[in-house]
Amino acid sequence: MALEHPNTVTSPDNAGPIDVILTQEANRIGADIHKATLHTSPWIDLIKQGTFPEGMGYSLSTLIYDRALPLSPKDKELGEASNAGLDSSVDWQAVGTELAAADSVGYTAGQQDKTSAFGSGKTNVNVIDFTKKLKSYSLKRAVIESPRINVEELRFAAHRTEQLRAIMDLLKEATRNSWEDRYRREYDRLADNIVLCKTASSSTVTGVEGSAAEAVDVDRSPDDGTIDINANISNKIMDDIYFKLIRAGAGANSYGRENGRPVFSVVLSSEASYQLMTEAGFRDDVRYNNSAVSDLIAPLGVEKSFRGFYHLIDDLAPRYSTTLKDISDSPDGGTEFLTPVLPFTHDHGSTKTIIPNANYETADLEAAYVLVDNVMESLIPAPITNVSGMSFDPVNYKGDFKWTNIRSETKNPDGTNGFFRGILASASKPIKTNFGYVILFKRTSTTPAA
Repeated sequence: MALEHPNTVTSPDNAGPIDVILTQEANRIGADIHKATLHTSPWIDLIKQGTFPEGMGYSLSTLIYDRALPLSPKDKELGEASNAGLDSSVDWQAVGTELAAADSVGYTAGQQDKTSAFGSGKTNVNVIDFTKKLKSYSLKRAVIESPRINVEELRFAAHRTEQLRAIMDLLKEATRNSWEDRYRREYDRLADNIVLCKTASSSTVTGVEGSAAEAVDVDRSPDDGTIDINANISNKIMDDIYFKLIRAGAGANSYGRENGRPVFSVVLSSEASYQLMTEAGFRDDVRYNNSAVSDLIAPLGVEKSFRGFYHLIDDLAPRYSTTLKDISDSPDGGTEFLTPVLPFTHDHGSTKTIIPNANYETADLEAAYVLVDNVMESLIPAPITNVSGMSFDPVNYKGDFKWTNIRSETKNPDGTNGFFRGILASASKPIKTNFGYVILFKRTSTTPAA
């Protein structure tokens, strides 16, 4: 019985109509995945995407200039002499208030060069010192394949069209979940700042390299096996981060403005968002906020901001158990890190079913992310179709699943067995990583962080 489908045709190699439909569906799935991922996740919507440069190898470096402000001669010379870290300021001098020396060719004070009281130099020349960093990044890829499918079995299967559509939906979900997880992990790895929420004197660890779970010693002092995170997320923590971002110059990279103030984004679970909005003393901030949401954020379903942040919900936010993961060989336990708890796990029986992980629901610790534009950029390779006159089948590295049918004399002589295959590839380019914040908090605590 032929499958009734408006595009049912016979392929050039005389494959059956089922095979042709599989090919048509597979070629269409890339566009479907793209549509499905739009406006569904802050990680997919808000992480910048670009094209990985060709002909430059797999590992590249980016040159990042730090923020620079002019220093007056006094600030510069005293700072260099004592490493005092004086605040930058510009030295303004009056013009034309006194006659210049005879050899100054008519210049008056405020314009001529003369010896500084703090050493040789130009008293009224303010200098900007540029500092820069070189950060490397590399291309990584992942290959996803479906189980082998026999098209002859589909020919006689009941509700075969519905079965094919179910397979397509599962592939879309797998691709979307893979990209979300990739961007979440990469932002976690590249963000320079990790905030540890405590009941007294929460701390921020800066200049971090690596993921939050494995970059910060959460059993810090004393080394007694106690997790150094014992309070829930709080508006005090969010206020501290907000003003640090403003002073660091991140306002130009915000996702909106209200009353002339930048509005940043925080990606967090529904429970964490509720904790912030219902914290004692802050409930009225929700009631009286009627500001419009920016066009970039509105499609994500966000209706208003809260104390300088858009709350973007990620209900698969990373969680960790209080079991310490020790990767040190030192006798006293050494540096100890968090143990991640995944939201899903495998039923390792005969069904191989994905099931919710009960430990995820009870995990004590959770992470939230202050998402600032320009912290990182995801660079995806462009498909290659031809080189020097030679043509290739283009490979879409965004997860464009294709129906693959590889003939084999022993395993697939009739070409009736095939599978879906998708390739994902990207390089995470670090940019303003000092704007990125990871907040680690005890979600089961009733005490807001101080």
